[in-house]
Amino acid sequence: MTLDTLDALVVGCGIGGLASAICLAQRGAAVRILEQAPHLTEVGAGLQVSPNGYAVLDALGLSEELLACSVQPDVVHMIDYKGTPIVRLPLSRGADRRYCLVHRADLLDLLLRRAREAGVEILLSQPVAGVEPGPPARVTTEAGETFSASLVVGADGLHSLARTALNPDSDSFFTGQVAWRALVPEHDAAPDVRLFMGPRRHLVSYPIRNGQLRNIVAVHERSAWARESWSQQDDPISLRQAFADFAPEVTGLLSRVETVHLWGLFRHPVAARWHGGALALLGDAAHPTLPFMAQGANLALEDAWVLADAVSRAATLDAGLAAYQARRQARARRAVEAANRNAGYYHLSRPVLRWAMHRSMRAAETLRPGSLIGRFDWLYRHDVTA
Repeated sequence: MTLDTLDALVVGCGIGGLASAICLAQRGAAVRILEQAPHLTEVGAGLQVSPNGYAVLDALGLSEELLACSVQPDVVHMIDYKGTPIVRLPLSRGADRRYCLVHRADLLDLLLRRAREAGVEILLSQPVAGVEPGPPARVTTEAGETFSASLVVGADGLHSLARTALNPDSDSFFTGQVAWRALVPEHDAAPDVRLFMGPRRHLVSYPIRNGQLRNIVAVHERSAWARESWSQQDDPISLRQAFADFAPEVTGLLSRVETVHLWGLFRHPVAARWHGGALALLGDAAHPTLPFMAQGANLALEDAWVLADAVSRAATLDAGLAAYQARRQARARRAVEAANRNAGYYHLSRPVLRWAMHRSMRAAETLRPGSLIGRFDWLYRHDVTA
């Protein structure tokens, strides 16, 4: 169907929301975004754009700008929590396998500029109170204003009202894991990712903003519940205490943390229904994922491209949305399940199991260099724009 007559309303001005707005607008749709925040300010921390997400940004004409504002890592160092190197995973920097470490705010800025260039209208201070399938689908704000559109895209994140409208019985549960995130100043940091794995804990750090900041994500298994919110601050002392027995490199890094955020990790099922009544789900609204594969933003970028592509290729909107779900659901479920499994690999508590796992990883990489990361070619080498 031609999108020249389609008016679309996107709920949420995050990475997935902006990308979907751009993809739809570039194909001719009239697009508005509703965003609850009064200002589009610098929020969040670092994220990893893997080759599958890079492919979408490249297709949107943003690859050069992304490369200019990000760090392209050479290698992932997997290290035992006491500081013993386990294995070195080289990251190819060939044209078809770009990895980029970027501040979330910098990526949002690129997408925001491209959205405005495409004619997308962004309405701020619009917290949403309800989403109702149609057609036309309707969105009601907390101020009582109602918006309707021939297509509403729910890119409203973990606590999505759009998801609830289509999947009212969708449950989540606390995994018994919490994560901290923080940024510390650096000076010309090496372009690598460092992953320290220990009993019931792991910590990942990597440089962003041309090596001038180091992003930290630290995960700890514990019984104490924490809210599923990225805006919740915590005392840096709690983070330092949780990793006090890690290698000096880690404890030294954490000693420099001044501000830290904490959130609880919850497991959500992939939505059974991704569309209905001119309403479609995208990104975390459809398939929230744990952060153990760094795929949240990348999957949202893939969704955005496929949604616009599927609708533009179909005879009707309903057929296009059905094709969108058919093309995305199984892949999203596989990625979510892979992230769930990685938690166990990172957090082995029994010393003999940890030793055996580390030994097998070294052997695999020695015999077949690149085989460990190659197990995930189905994820990283996938190009939805091809």
